[in-house]
Amino acid sequence: MKDFFYAIQDLFVDVLFAPYDALRALELDNWFAANTVSWLFLIIGFVAMVYWMGQLRIFDNNNEEDKSISSHSYL
Repeated sequence: MKDFFYAIQDLFVDVLFAPYDALRALELDNWFAANTVSWLFLIIGFVAMVYWMGQLRIFDNNNEEDKSISSHSYL
């Protein structure tokens, strides 16, 4: 069982986190290059938020949303 957990450790440390180790080497040279993964996630999140707001606007303009207050008894 011990070898199984060491195999998981080797998979994550040596294989899956290897790109992050390569980006860590860029940290002293270029801040923007070192944070490319963070920038990528920020851009994806911003695009998803804009898309979601657009979809909400479409449903709001079509009056498809149930705006009744009786959705929960405690309200």
